[in-house]
Amino acid sequence: MATELQQLTDALRTFAKDRNWEPFHSPKNLASALSVEAAELLEHFQWLTEAQSRSLPPDKRAEVGAEMADVLLYLLQLADKLGIDLIDAARSKMRVNASKYPVPPAGAGNPGG
Repeated sequence: MATELQQLTDALRTFAKDRNWEPFHSPKNLASALSVEAAELLEHFQWLTEAQSRSLPPDKRAEVGAEMADVLLYLLQLADKLGIDLIDAARSKMRVNASKYPVPPAGAGNPGG
């Protein structure tokens, strides 16, 4: 795993240990918390138009960033509990996607269809 991600994972491990939260951080609970945080992220975009979603005001952008951080932190904790290297998993998934969705000829249309 990349050094900065590993350092963040180590810091999360210490943070949870210092608060005696480890017993509650099962893969199931972390996946549930991740889902909740992803929904909180989505909530910021719920009634926005496409254009509005692309040009968030600074205060909203900061709130979205905080929710994105929550998603990342829970994802890192889940990967740590399951022994999954997220960088390797992401690279592998990108190779699968590249094979599944080859580059279309010029002018072929929208992604995914």
